[in-house]
Formats: sequence, structure tokens, C-alpha cells
Amino acid sequence: MNCLIIDDEPLARIGMERLVRQYSSLKVVGTFRNAVGVADFLKNNEVDLLFLDIEMPGINGLELAKILPEQILVIFTTAYSQYALESYEVDALDYLVKPITPERFKRAVAKAESYHQLLSQQKTNLEATDTQCIDIRANRRNYRIPLIDILYIEALKDYVIIHTFMDKYITWINLKNIHSQLPESVFVRVNKSYVVNLQHITSYTHQFVYIGETEIPIGRAYDLVSKLAHWQKNYH
Repeated sequence: MNCLIIDDEPLARIGMERLVRQYSSLKVVGTFRNAVGVADFLKNNEVDLLFLDIEMPGINGLELAKILPEQILVIFTTAYSQYALESYEVDALDYLVKPITPERFKRAVAKAESYHQLLSQQKTNLEATDTQCIDIRANRRNYRIPLIDILYIEALKDYVIIHTFMDKYITWINLKNIHSQLPESVFVRVNKSYVVNLQHITSYTHQFVYIGETEIPIGRAYDLVSKLAHWQKNYH
């Protein structure tokens, strides 16, 4: 994957380059100290992944992410944890808080590699739904996914990724459309980028729901009190 590093701190850019160069799957094709010139660079160069700081002079990282081409993945790198929820609103792949440990960076890279591979595969389509399954066409094959097997559904650019116990399926449809075809009593929108299956929530707080080890933030605009109470009554 071709990577771009954007950070207003020189030492942070150097540190990020060192981390990136440890992975043969990643290649640094440019570094910037702010958003100036990034748009022109992207017009003339193939970039798959941005490591993007948030607080920068002029256009900040969140503002830049909103105008990036749809196919570019974004991992935010910042010293400030308070922007984590906003990062999901711009479909960020991950959110790394400085100082970034090698272990945390490794997990982010693994996620980027997985999603880049999914995006490179043939586009898939949601064919139909019934009360028990959804039918997915992928790579000239049909898959019927039982709803009970779906852990959560994640938006990624113009796709959604359906996470099940055993696999991930990428589908060329937006999150709103697929959510509208699922039973609302079971599948709940928790933020702009995620729909979760209430049956598989293992715990929750006022800020997050947890499905196994996966932590999913609850958006400020989503009132989940009654739905999580329903989860506690019926599934816990």
C-alpha cells in the first residue's frame, strides 16, 4: 500500500516513517506538514492509505478527511483522544493516540491490510433478504448469511463490511440501505459507521458497546437507552 504521512511535527513524521518502513506491505510515497499541496499530490500519485494528524495549522485532519477521494483509507495519528468519536464520522479506519506503541501500530496495519484486500476484490451486491438470512453475491458465488451469525456491520466508504463469527463480507451498498432491510428489534445503529446485532453485545457503557473484544463507540446523536435496556432484558 502506498502511504502518505501528514503531521505538522517533524519528529512525529520521522517517527511515523520509521514505523511504516518496518512493514514490507507499506511504502511511504510522501510526507506533508499540513494539508497544503495534498490534493494536488493525490491527483498525480496513487495513494492507498493516509496517516493523518488532526490538529494542524489551517485545514485540520478531520476537515481534510471529509474531502479525500473515497478509495483512500485513513488512520488518524494524534496526541488528543477526544477526537476519537468524530473520526468515525469521517469513516476513519483507525485512531492512534501518540505516543504510538509498535503493538498498537501493528494492529492498525493489520486492519488496513485486511480492508485494502477487501476493497481490491470484485464488488459484491446485496441480492435479497428474508426474515432469517441475507443473500450475498461475491466473486461470482452466492452466499447466504444467517442473521444470527452477523456480529456487526461496518461502513467503509461506499461499502459495508459484514462481520460474522467466521468471516467478513464486503458489499457494495451503504449502511442506511442495508440497515433498513434488517429487523430493527435486533440490529441497531450505534453511530454513523456501525450497526450492531443486539444478540451479540457482551457489555456496554455510556460511551461504548462491546462485542467480544471489539469496542464500538456510541454516537452522540443516537439514543440507545431503551434499546440497550431491551438487550439487557432479552439477551443478557
